[in-house]
Amino acid sequence: MYELIIIGGGPAGMTAAVYAARKKIHTLLISINLGGQPLWTSGIENYMGYQYIEGYELMQRFEEQMKQFPIEQKIGHKVVSLSLLDKGFEIKTDKDEIYQAKAVIIATGKRPRALNVPGEERLRARGVTYCAICDGPLFAGQNVAIIGGGNSALEAVDDMIKIAKHIYLVSITKLTGDQVLIDKIQHTSNLTVFLEHEVLEIEGRNRVEGIKIRDIKTKEEKRFEVDGVFVEIGLIPNSEPFKEILPLNPIGEIVVNCANETVVPGLFAAGDVTNVPEKQIVVAAGEGAKASLQAHRYLQRLG
Repeated sequence: MYELIIIGGGPAGMTAAVYAARKKIHTLLISINLGGQPLWTSGIENYMGYQYIEGYELMQRFEEQMKQFPIEQKIGHKVVSLSLLDKGFEIKTDKDEIYQAKAVIIATGKRPRALNVPGEERLRARGVTYCAICDGPLFAGQNVAIIGGGNSALEAVDDMIKIAKHIYLVSITKLTGDQVLIDKIQHTSNLTVFLEHEVLEIEGRNRVEGIKIRDIKTKEEKRFEVDGVFVEIGLIPNSEPFKEILPLNPIGEIVVNCANETVVPGLFAAGDVTNVPEKQIVVAAGEGAKASLQAHRYLQRLG
Protein backbone atom coordinates (compact mmCIF):
# COMPACT_ATOMS: atom_id res chain seq x y z
CA MET A 1 0.00 0.00 0.00
CA TYR A 2 1.25 3.45 -0.95
CA GLU A 3 0.98 6.34 1.46
CA LEU A 4 -0.36 8.59 -1.28
CA ILE A 5 -1.70 8.15 -4.80
CA ILE A 6 -2.06 11.19 -7.05
CA ILE A 7 -4.50 10.80 -9.93
CA GLY A 8 -3.67 13.18 -12.77
CA GLY A 9 -0.48 14.56 -14.31
CA GLY A 10 -1.29 18.17 -15.13
CA PRO A 11 -0.01 21.23 -13.24
CA ALA A 12 -1.90 20.30 -10.06
CA GLY A 13 -0.88 16.64 -10.11
CA MET A 14 2.80 17.20 -10.89
CA THR A 15 3.12 19.96 -8.30
CA ALA A 16 1.45 17.74 -5.72
CA ALA A 17 3.92 14.97 -6.56
CA VAL A 18 6.94 17.24 -6.05
CA TYR A 19 5.64 18.44 -2.69
CA ALA A 20 4.89 14.86 -1.64
CA ALA A 21 8.39 13.75 -2.61
CA ARG A 22 9.94 16.59 -0.60
CA LYS A 23 8.00 15.32 2.41
CA LYS A 24 9.35 11.79 1.78
CA ILE A 25 5.88 10.38 1.19
CA HIS A 26 5.76 7.03 -0.61
CA THR A 27 3.81 8.22 -3.66
CA LEU A 28 2.41 6.84 -6.91
CA LEU A 29 1.23 9.14 -9.71
CA ILE A 30 -1.28 7.70 -12.18
CA SER A 31 -2.19 9.69 -15.29
CA ILE A 32 -3.16 9.41 -18.94
CA ASN A 33 -0.35 11.83 -19.76
CA LEU A 34 1.98 14.38 -18.23
CA GLY A 35 0.99 17.94 -18.95
CA GLY A 36 -2.79 17.94 -19.14
CA GLN A 37 -4.61 20.94 -20.59
CA PRO A 38 -1.54 23.22 -20.95
CA LEU A 39 -0.35 20.87 -23.71
CA TRP A 40 -3.12 22.43 -25.85
CA THR A 41 -1.99 25.99 -25.11
CA SER A 42 0.41 27.85 -27.36
CA GLY A 43 1.54 31.06 -25.70
CA ILE A 44 1.38 31.55 -21.94
CA GLU A 45 2.03 35.07 -20.73
CA ASN A 46 0.67 34.95 -17.18
CA TYR A 47 2.73 32.26 -15.45
CA MET A 48 5.11 33.96 -13.06
CA GLY A 49 8.78 33.68 -13.95
CA TYR A 50 8.13 33.50 -17.68
CA GLN A 51 7.17 36.54 -19.74
CA TYR A 52 6.24 34.10 -22.50
CA ILE A 53 6.44 30.32 -22.77
CA GLU A 54 4.72 27.63 -24.83
CA GLY A 55 2.36 25.36 -22.89
CA TYR A 56 4.23 22.24 -23.96
CA GLU A 57 7.54 23.74 -22.89
CA LEU A 58 6.21 24.80 -19.49
CA MET A 59 4.92 21.29 -18.83
CA GLN A 60 8.32 19.90 -19.84
CA ARG A 61 9.82 22.08 -17.13
CA PHE A 62 7.31 20.69 -14.64
CA GLU A 63 8.18 17.14 -15.70
CA GLU A 64 11.92 17.78 -15.47
CA GLN A 65 11.54 19.06 -11.93
CA MET A 66 9.41 16.06 -10.96
CA LYS A 67 12.07 13.71 -12.33
CA GLN A 68 14.50 15.03 -9.73
CA PHE A 69 12.62 12.94 -7.17
CA PRO A 70 11.99 9.16 -6.91
CA ILE A 71 8.28 9.34 -7.73
CA GLU A 72 6.71 6.17 -9.07
CA GLN A 73 4.58 6.81 -12.16
CA LYS A 74 2.01 4.97 -14.23
CA ILE A 75 1.62 7.10 -17.35
CA GLY A 76 -0.85 6.06 -20.04
CA HIS A 77 -3.15 4.61 -17.41
CA LYS A 78 -6.69 5.86 -16.74
CA VAL A 79 -8.38 5.46 -13.36
CA VAL A 80 -11.84 3.93 -13.81
CA SER A 81 -12.91 3.51 -10.19
CA LEU A 82 -12.07 4.63 -6.67
CA SER A 83 -13.46 2.79 -3.66
CA LEU A 84 -13.10 3.01 0.10
CA LEU A 85 -11.24 0.48 2.24
CA ASP A 86 -11.22 0.17 6.02
CA LYS A 87 -7.94 2.06 6.17
CA GLY A 88 -7.55 3.78 2.86
CA PHE A 89 -8.57 3.60 -0.77
CA GLU A 90 -8.46 1.21 -3.70
CA ILE A 91 -7.98 2.38 -7.27
CA LYS A 92 -8.61 0.39 -10.43
CA THR A 93 -7.24 1.41 -13.85
CA ASP A 94 -8.27 0.65 -17.41
CA LYS A 95 -5.40 -1.87 -17.48
CA ASP A 96 -7.19 -3.91 -14.77
CA GLU A 97 -4.47 -2.97 -12.31
CA ILE A 98 -5.35 -2.31 -8.67
CA TYR A 99 -3.49 0.02 -6.32
CA GLN A 100 -4.10 0.96 -2.71
CA ALA A 101 -3.20 4.03 -0.69
CA LYS A 102 -3.82 5.62 2.69
CA ALA A 103 -4.59 8.98 1.03
CA VAL A 104 -5.50 10.12 -2.47
CA ILE A 105 -5.32 13.40 -4.36
CA ILE A 106 -7.62 13.71 -7.39
CA ALA A 107 -6.17 16.11 -9.97
CA THR A 108 -7.73 14.83 -13.18
CA GLY A 109 -8.55 18.22 -14.73
CA LYS A 110 -11.07 18.70 -17.52
CA ARG A 111 -11.61 17.65 -21.14
CA PRO A 112 -13.17 19.37 -24.16
CA ARG A 113 -16.96 19.47 -24.39
CA ALA A 114 -18.48 17.93 -27.53
CA LEU A 115 -21.17 19.50 -29.72
CA ASN A 116 -23.11 16.23 -30.04
CA VAL A 117 -24.35 16.98 -33.55
CA PRO A 118 -24.57 14.66 -36.57
CA GLY A 119 -21.21 14.10 -38.23
CA GLU A 120 -19.09 15.18 -35.27
CA GLU A 121 -18.08 11.80 -33.93
CA ARG A 122 -17.69 10.21 -37.38
CA LEU A 123 -15.40 13.01 -38.57
CA ARG A 124 -13.39 13.33 -35.37
CA ALA A 125 -9.70 13.57 -36.33
CA ARG A 126 -10.87 13.87 -39.96
CA GLY A 127 -11.28 17.61 -39.80
CA VAL A 128 -13.10 17.86 -36.47
CA THR A 129 -10.71 18.87 -33.71
CA TYR A 130 -10.89 20.23 -30.18
CA CYS A 131 -7.55 21.99 -30.13
CA ALA A 132 -6.84 24.79 -32.58
CA ILE A 133 -3.44 25.28 -31.02
CA CYS A 134 -2.50 21.65 -31.61
CA ASP A 135 -3.99 21.15 -35.06
CA GLY A 136 -4.24 24.66 -36.54
CA PRO A 137 -1.18 24.39 -38.79
CA LEU A 138 -2.76 21.40 -40.52
CA PHE A 139 -5.37 23.76 -41.99
CA ALA A 140 -3.05 26.42 -43.39
CA GLY A 141 -4.65 28.25 -46.30
CA GLN A 142 -8.02 26.51 -45.82
CA ASN A 143 -11.47 27.56 -44.67
CA VAL A 144 -12.34 26.60 -41.09
CA ALA A 145 -15.17 27.01 -38.60
CA ILE A 146 -14.55 27.73 -34.93
CA ILE A 147 -17.44 26.95 -32.59
CA GLY A 148 -17.82 28.91 -29.36
CA GLY A 149 -17.93 32.41 -27.96
CA GLY A 150 -15.69 32.28 -24.89
CA ASN A 151 -11.97 32.81 -24.36
CA SER A 152 -10.89 29.48 -25.83
CA ALA A 153 -12.80 30.15 -29.05
CA LEU A 154 -11.49 33.71 -29.33
CA GLU A 155 -7.91 32.54 -28.71
CA ALA A 156 -8.41 29.94 -31.44
CA VAL A 157 -9.62 32.67 -33.82
CA ASP A 158 -6.59 34.80 -33.01
CA ASP A 159 -4.30 31.85 -33.76
CA MET A 160 -6.08 30.84 -36.98
CA ILE A 161 -6.29 34.36 -38.42
CA LYS A 162 -2.62 34.03 -39.30
CA ILE A 163 -3.03 30.50 -40.71
CA ALA A 164 -6.42 29.94 -42.32
CA LYS A 165 -7.78 31.36 -45.56
CA HIS A 166 -11.09 32.26 -43.94
CA ILE A 167 -12.63 31.66 -40.50
CA TYR A 168 -16.31 31.32 -39.61
CA LEU A 169 -16.89 31.91 -35.89
CA VAL A 170 -20.20 30.39 -34.74
CA SER A 171 -21.51 31.07 -31.23
CA ILE A 172 -24.85 30.06 -29.75
CA THR A 173 -24.65 33.19 -27.56
CA LYS A 174 -23.15 36.63 -27.86
CA LEU A 175 -19.39 36.70 -27.31
CA THR A 176 -18.60 36.02 -23.65
CA GLY A 177 -14.79 36.12 -23.72
CA ASP A 178 -12.53 38.82 -22.35
CA GLN A 179 -12.91 42.20 -24.01
CA VAL A 180 -9.20 42.32 -24.79
CA LEU A 181 -9.62 39.20 -26.94
CA ILE A 182 -12.76 40.52 -28.62
CA ASP A 183 -10.93 43.75 -29.49
CA LYS A 184 -8.00 41.75 -30.82
CA ILE A 185 -10.01 39.94 -33.50
CA GLN A 186 -12.23 42.82 -34.59
CA HIS A 187 -11.73 44.35 -38.03
CA THR A 188 -10.21 41.13 -39.33
CA SER A 189 -10.74 40.70 -43.07
CA ASN A 190 -10.73 36.88 -43.10
CA LEU A 191 -13.27 36.42 -40.28
CA THR A 192 -17.08 36.10 -40.46
CA VAL A 193 -18.97 35.96 -37.15
CA PHE A 194 -22.36 34.30 -36.61
CA LEU A 195 -23.71 35.12 -33.14
CA GLU A 196 -26.76 33.37 -31.67
CA HIS A 197 -26.45 30.57 -34.22
CA GLU A 198 -26.44 26.85 -33.49
CA VAL A 199 -24.61 24.09 -35.33
CA LEU A 200 -26.98 21.58 -36.91
CA GLU A 201 -24.56 19.25 -38.66
CA ILE A 202 -20.96 18.76 -39.69
CA GLU A 203 -20.93 17.46 -43.25
CA GLY A 204 -18.50 15.24 -45.10
CA ARG A 205 -17.92 11.67 -46.19
CA ASN A 206 -14.34 10.81 -45.32
CA ARG A 207 -13.31 14.31 -44.21
CA VAL A 208 -15.04 17.51 -43.16
CA GLU A 209 -16.53 19.24 -46.20
CA GLY A 210 -18.98 21.71 -44.72
CA ILE A 211 -21.06 22.86 -41.78
CA LYS A 212 -24.76 23.66 -41.43
CA ILE A 213 -25.90 26.27 -38.90
CA ARG A 214 -29.23 27.90 -37.92
CA ASP A 215 -30.13 31.33 -36.60
CA ILE A 216 -31.76 30.74 -33.19
CA LYS A 217 -34.17 33.66 -33.60
CA THR A 218 -35.18 33.54 -37.27
CA LYS A 219 -34.62 29.77 -37.77
CA GLU A 220 -32.87 30.58 -41.05
CA GLU A 221 -30.38 27.87 -42.00
CA LYS A 222 -27.01 28.48 -43.65
CA ARG A 223 -24.38 26.17 -45.05
CA PHE A 224 -20.80 26.93 -45.94
CA GLU A 225 -17.86 24.86 -47.06
CA VAL A 226 -15.02 24.33 -44.60
CA ASP A 227 -12.13 21.91 -44.33
CA GLY A 228 -11.92 21.94 -40.57
CA VAL A 229 -14.15 22.46 -37.53
CA PHE A 230 -12.61 23.52 -34.22
CA VAL A 231 -14.94 22.87 -31.28
CA GLU A 232 -14.12 25.34 -28.49
CA ILE A 233 -17.22 25.32 -26.26
CA GLY A 234 -15.73 24.67 -22.87
CA LEU A 235 -14.56 21.80 -20.74
CA ILE A 236 -16.06 18.95 -18.72
CA PRO A 237 -14.54 17.87 -15.37
CA ASN A 238 -12.99 14.40 -15.43
CA SER A 239 -14.86 13.40 -12.31
CA GLU A 240 -16.97 10.42 -13.44
CA PRO A 241 -14.92 7.71 -11.65
CA PHE A 242 -15.48 9.47 -8.32
CA LYS A 243 -19.14 10.43 -8.42
CA GLU A 244 -20.24 7.39 -6.43
CA ILE A 245 -18.31 8.43 -3.32
CA LEU A 246 -18.06 12.22 -3.70
CA PRO A 247 -20.63 14.99 -4.12
CA LEU A 248 -20.28 16.99 -7.32
CA ASN A 249 -21.61 20.45 -8.03
CA PRO A 250 -24.15 21.04 -10.86
CA ILE A 251 -21.42 21.18 -13.51
CA GLY A 252 -19.67 18.03 -12.31
CA GLU A 253 -16.82 19.53 -10.32
CA ILE A 254 -15.61 17.92 -7.09
CA VAL A 255 -16.52 20.07 -4.10
CA VAL A 256 -13.58 20.90 -1.82
CA ASN A 257 -12.96 23.31 1.04
CA CYS A 258 -10.09 25.80 1.25
CA ALA A 259 -7.79 23.00 2.46
CA ASN A 260 -8.55 20.86 -0.64
CA GLU A 261 -10.43 18.38 1.52
CA THR A 262 -13.46 16.51 0.23
CA VAL A 263 -16.17 15.11 2.49
CA VAL A 264 -14.21 11.83 2.67
CA PRO A 265 -11.29 11.91 5.15
CA GLY A 266 -8.00 11.27 3.38
CA LEU A 267 -9.42 12.09 -0.05
CA PHE A 268 -8.27 15.42 -1.48
CA ALA A 269 -8.76 17.14 -4.83
CA ALA A 270 -6.98 19.94 -6.66
CA GLY A 271 -7.00 21.87 -9.91
CA ASP A 272 -9.65 22.25 -12.60
CA VAL A 273 -11.60 19.14 -11.58
CA THR A 274 -12.65 20.98 -8.40
CA ASN A 275 -15.04 23.85 -7.72
CA VAL A 276 -12.17 26.23 -7.00
CA PRO A 277 -12.74 29.38 -9.12
CA GLU A 278 -10.40 30.67 -11.82
CA LYS A 279 -9.10 27.84 -13.97
CA GLN A 280 -5.52 28.96 -14.46
CA ILE A 281 -2.22 27.06 -14.55
CA VAL A 282 -0.79 29.04 -11.65
CA VAL A 283 -3.95 28.40 -9.59
CA ALA A 284 -3.90 24.66 -10.34
CA ALA A 285 -0.23 24.41 -9.36
CA GLY A 286 -0.89 26.21 -6.10
CA GLU A 287 -3.87 24.01 -5.34
CA GLY A 288 -1.75 20.92 -6.01
CA ALA A 289 0.83 22.14 -3.49
CA LYS A 290 -1.88 22.81 -0.89
CA ALA A 291 -3.47 19.40 -1.40
CA SER A 292 -0.14 17.64 -0.98
CA LEU A 293 0.69 19.52 2.22
CA GLN A 294 -2.75 18.71 3.62
CA ALA A 295 -2.33 15.05 2.67
CA HIS A 296 0.99 15.06 4.55
CA ARG A 297 -0.71 16.40 7.67
CA TYR A 298 -3.42 13.77 7.33
CA LEU A 299 -0.87 10.97 7.05
CA GLN A 300 1.00 12.30 10.08
CA ARG A 301 -2.20 12.10 12.13
CA LEU A 302 -2.70 8.50 11.03
CA GLY A 303 0.70 7.67 12.52
